[in-house]
Amino acid sequence: MSIPASGSKAVDLLHQSRYRFVIAALLLAAHLTVGVNLFAVAPILLPIIQDYDINLTTAGLLVALVPLVAAGFGLPGGIVTVKLGLRRAFIVAWFLMGLAALSAVAPNYLTLMALRLAYGLGIALVFTASGPLLLQWFRPREVLIMNGLNTAALSLGIALSVSTAAPLAGLVGWQFALGIYGSSGVIGAVAWLLAGKAPGETTHALTTISFSDVRAIISNKAILLLLAADAGVLIQYTALSAWLPTFYAEVRAMSPARAGFVAGLLPTVGVFAVLLGGFLPLRFGSARAFLIAPGLLVVVGGVGAFGLSNTAAVYASIILVGIGSWLYVPTLLSMTMDLVGRDPKGVALVWGSLITVSGFGMFLSPIVVGFIRDLTGSFLPGFYICAVAALSLLLAGILMPRTQPITGAA
Repeated sequence: MSIPASGSKAVDLLHQSRYRFVIAALLLAAHLTVGVNLFAVAPILLPIIQDYDINLTTAGLLVALVPLVAAGFGLPGGIVTVKLGLRRAFIVAWFLMGLAALSAVAPNYLTLMALRLAYGLGIALVFTASGPLLLQWFRPREVLIMNGLNTAALSLGIALSVSTAAPLAGLVGWQFALGIYGSSGVIGAVAWLLAGKAPGETTHALTTISFSDVRAIISNKAILLLLAADAGVLIQYTALSAWLPTFYAEVRAMSPARAGFVAGLLPTVGVFAVLLGGFLPLRFGSARAFLIAPGLLVVVGGVGAFGLSNTAAVYASIILVGIGSWLYVPTLLSMTMDLVGRDPKGVALVWGSLITVSGFGMFLSPIVVGFIRDLTGSFLPGFYICAVAALSLLLAGILMPRTQPITGAA
């Protein structure tokens, strides 16, 4: 899979265009919107449970079904992106995410769930369309940096909502708080309609997808290792993000606001970690190192976040797992681009596969933890199961075939 040579001159002109900074801002806004709404319900599950008279497992679906929908639409989303074209794919994605603003007037649990599911579809389209758009507007070195910046925006959005949801809900009510976060999708939709462009579609169109394209991805050992690594980390990360606020409030006797603040350190630390992950490989091009080192941090910090009771140790563990859960992401995304020859169609497929595999894991983990908590009265067994899954990043780094430095790295 590669970009046709006939379009190389046009692509070079795009890479030199100053308008790519506008595209960069729109992409950053899209990932910020994804992050702001992803775990916004987690710190306010207790009032949702009380208002709707539901159990923890049912409440966990508000978190878990979002990645499930994104997972189910991940690979198909890559195909839809190819069919619609990048500009229209982003229009649909922004519209679906903007529906979350209606959470402010959602009359019941099922309506709120429907809005969350629509948002999940929007996530899938944002991620599958972002890769091809990056390739068409940015140089390889800039793509690595943009992967870091986009993921940092995602992490920042999660940090903002997780740390502010409980206090904001206390001021305006949890429904209106969710509506405020969802309104970012409406603002982004207007901005994309006014300024969004995907001129690469006229210089080298995304062609049709065949079964052999899909088979080439799922039969590649390196890609499979990366899929497993990302899924394992996100299984643990989702479980911790969804249930640590409740765990800290119930077991560690923290106030809801403080519990949300402590859990919010996960994405807050991630903002800085993923920025380092986007720039350090430019100087140190060992891709395996940026899988192995974060893999160690994810394992050690993850267990400490719920297994230790000392306040200082808990904070240290949260920082470690926050760094590990984000530092690897720019390297992993850039590696997948290289493994498909930096072809926009191939990137749409492999990023769609990432969403599918990781999304199913993210769907199951909060449900499993919530179910085991309802069954046994303890969060710990579920947390430990998710910690075992997170070992996949370390194992992927160890087993990854030795490759050349990431494209664009020194």
